Amino acid sequence: MATKIQPLGPRVLIKRLEEEEQSSGGIIIPDTAKEKPQEAQVVGLGTGGKDENGNDYKFTVKKKDKVLISKYGGTDIKIDGKDLLIVNEVDILAIIG
Repeated sequence: MATKIQPLGPRVLIKRLEEEEQSSGGIIIPDTAKEKPQEAQVVGLGTGGKDENGNDYKFTVKKKDKVLISKYGGTDIKIDGKDLLIVNEVDILAIIG
């Protein structure tokens, strides 16, 4: 059974994109030495809400966007065996592509 998760407010559900297992010089990098990837794909959007001026919050990103996220932002979660991350949209630095 698949679990459905809906972020609240201006939060975004993302999945980190895996980096290559091998360096350009051919050295295989072990999992313990890897940094968390900063590239991710948007999986879901929050409920929105109101901004500080009382206007409806409009998301800049949309589902399936490839994004660049801050290195240490967000909350890691595991749903149905998948590692996901919930971040505030302000923790998304750029849309890639």
